[in-house]
Amino acid sequence: MPTITIASADLSAARRRAAALSITRWLKGQGISGPHVVVRFEAVDEERVFTGGWPVSALPRPAEDEDLHHASVTCCVSPDRDESFRSALAAHIAEALGVTDRTPFFYLEFRPTSPADVHIAATGPLHRSDRPAGADCSEGPTR
Repeated sequence: MPTITIASADLSAARRRAAALSITRWLKGQGISGPHVVVRFEAVDEERVFTGGWPVSALPRPAEDEDLHHASVTCCVSPDRDESFRSALAAHIAEALGVTDRTPFFYLEFRPTSPADVHIAATGPLHRSDRPAGADCSEGPTR
């Protein structure tokens, strides 16, 4: 269950939706079920994120309003995913967010996360993501 958290200045709802859809479609092309993809956006106070000792609010603004000013991305993916998968996913996320040579700051980090360490309930009981709902070791009913 790949989970991608994108922290940036507020992006419009249309831009968030387009990026999430693009990332989900790319992952589906890699054999991952669309409903298993989670893309989360977090708004960032530009005075609370620093790079090189300066808040990202002090970084030069791109000339075009459409250009991304900054983003920090965390990708939780299975440790079984190889370097070529991670590199291609990183490149696609950057593309989906509109990272260009004019983007003052973009950071992307992978956190290998075993599916056995992820629990989910989606219209069913809570269970580990590496096992179907209702299988042995499911965590029981949810509220």
